[in-house]
Amino acid sequence: MDESVKLKLGQGETRNVKIGRGVRQGCCLSPILFNLYSEYLTKEGLEGYGDFKIGGHVIRSVKYTDDLLLVAKEGPVLQGMFDRLIEVGRCGMEINMEKCKLITISRQPFPVPGMIDQKQPENV
Repeated sequence: MDESVKLKLGQGETRNVKIGRGVRQGCCLSPILFNLYSEYLTKEGLEGYGDFKIGGHVIRSVKYTDDLLLVAKEGPVLQGMFDRLIEVGRCGMEINMEKCKLITISRQPFPVPGMIDQKQPENV
């Protein structure tokens, strides 16, 4: 990819800056690359975590398009999953805290303690 851009700043423009990574908007590779990175992120980030079983299989996450649902029985396990995903994803992914929610499914609802990058997601 031999492309460059100029940035408009205040009264002028910068010199040409060569683009070193990324894909063009609308490129057919974009969803494929996103899916590959998302798969790597969840596999690497969640390996060894998870205490929720269905049919004898540990379920760590459920993914749909660009959404990720983490599944855990206890708050400390969930916190470990958050921390590891943030660590692994530092090279390009960000968590949108406005879209993050903590949901408890229990007969006795209680708030789930969990911090993502020193911020408390909303309990719903």
